[in-house]
Amino acid sequence: MRLLPLDGAGPEHLALDASGNLLTGVADGRILRVGITTGRVEEVARTRGRPLGMHLLPDGRLLVCDAYDGLLRVDPATGTVETVLTAAAGEPLNLCSNVTVTRDGTVFVSDSSRRFPLHHWKGDILEHSGTGRVIRWVPGSAAEVVVDGLQFANGLCLAPDELFLVMAESGAYRLRRLWLTGDRAGATDLFADRLPGFPDNLTTSRDGLVWAALAALAGPRNALLDTLHRHHPALRRALWALPGALLPDPRRTTHIQGRDAQGRLVHDLRRRAHNYHLATSALEHDGTLYLGSLVEPAIATAPLPSAPGDGPGEPPGVSGVPRGTRSSGGG
Repeated sequence: MRLLPLDGAGPEHLALDASGNLLTGVADGRILRVGITTGRVEEVARTRGRPLGMHLLPDGRLLVCDAYDGLLRVDPATGTVETVLTAAAGEPLNLCSNVTVTRDGTVFVSDSSRRFPLHHWKGDILEHSGTGRVIRWVPGSAAEVVVDGLQFANGLCLAPDELFLVMAESGAYRLRRLWLTGDRAGATDLFADRLPGFPDNLTTSRDGLVWAALAALAGPRNALLDTLHRHHPALRRALWALPGALLPDPRRTTHIQGRDAQGRLVHDLRRRAHNYHLATSALEHDGTLYLGSLVEPAIATAPLPSAPGDGPGEPPGVSGVPRGTRSSGGG
């Protein structure tokens, strides 16, 4: 695994610009451009909060979810930052997490939790109250909530043909699907269930694979959290109020999955973290996976395993499954 060092921590999500550079936001509010071949790091803009998910627009501007300030539009060419969406259905965006845009310009945004801000995200996972939502917004019109009651709504990505939107529901260990066209338009169903960790950001590759980072939030699946989610809400609320040192922490692992358009598992890449952990996004480009992290001061790169077989070309500690292998709960 090769690292592209940054002068900041937490490149939570990644986007690729028209020149083949990576764009990412870090914990101090800056938006950075990173050369894939040169490793050169440039600041292109600065927000007032914490940039999370982002989506590059056709005109080169960038939609950025800021955990505290809502949905922003950033111009990397000038450094201009403008706020474009702060509320939906009469409620503020409390934890704006991820964004994607259809070819006709319709914007989908996830708002992870109505109750907890980013710095108290563990409270939402422990309380398990299901206040996350996905919002649809056509610029120039009012934003509407299209999916509600999600357990920490997180990553979003579109199918290549835009038949559906895939949504990460982190607190429920699953990916949900919102149908956008056809007879099922407006309906939701499961895309993949019973995941072995909390899914975070999602991306779609050119050949239609949905990439999900599973080392997000509380890391790989946690027995304590599973037990708590079956108990009374009052107990869960009491536990999240404990000092942070007593709450579950992320484990030092990296886990990425790639799934086809039916939700079937194609790649299952796992690695015990030595020099990189808590991966929150995976972006495929030219046979390489570029990984973002909530905490690391770098972007990681790893060769995409070949399929079927997935084994021989992998870095040490990474495992895979052949194309066509069905997941435990997918579509």
